[in-house]
Amino acid sequence: NQTEEDFFIYDAEDSAIENWLKNNTIKAQKIPFSLSKNLGIGASIQDKTMKINTSDNEFTMDTTHLALEGKHNLKNAMAAASVAQLMKIRKQTIRESLSNFQGVEHRLEKVLKIQNVQYINDSKATNVNATFFALDSVTTPTVWIVGGVDKGNDYQELMGLVNEKVKAIICLGVDNKKIIDAFGSIVDMMVEVSSMTDAVKTAQHIAEKGDTVLLSPACASFDLFENYEDRGRQFKEAVQNL
Repeated sequence: NQTEEDFFIYDAEDSAIENWLKNNTIKAQKIPFSLSKNLGIGASIQDKTMKINTSDNEFTMDTTHLALEGKHNLKNAMAAASVAQLMKIRKQTIRESLSNFQGVEHRLEKVLKIQNVQYINDSKATNVNATFFALDSVTTPTVWIVGGVDKGNDYQELMGLVNEKVKAIICLGVDNKKIIDAFGSIVDMMVEVSSMTDAVKTAQHIAEKGDTVLLSPACASFDLFENYEDRGRQFKEAVQNL
């Protein structure tokens, strides 16, 4: 239903969208965004700078100033900034919004940094795909708190990231066998606990300066908690009580 006066903002790295566009004609003006491609019209990343070109108008921003981390959040920022640019919102206002934006609670939520160890609450990650983005976003050695009610998870897509970034796994769940079987051969240290307090205290004991402690369970919460919000709140309380 879009016309020539409308805009279609899309991920140029999504093969399904790219294939659809090759086989279909749309009237709307196309505004792609990409982390890896240099685009004439659209949003791209060059030397840690976000560049958005919409016809004769350019917006730039240093990506190190973005409030939220991770490739997926960078793509979200590119899409949002593209919309703002098209709506002719002041460039400085766009920059301030992206640098001050507070994410939703329990989703890659930075809780505290204690003795140069960053504690992150990602309790909302109740599936493997969400945890993939969480692990992808961290840049330091990670103590990963994982587990809960398994939803038929296939952990294969996490193998590369876990092997690269995770120094220890803390299993927080009633039945952790599947997690232990999946990662036991690539992570030297695996610990099972049955409460959030024990999970956080164990993580504190393992983590060293410069590390990250990440709660990103990849599972539902109903074995030990009321819901993912309860799990996240207990994590934050345990961190604050360290």
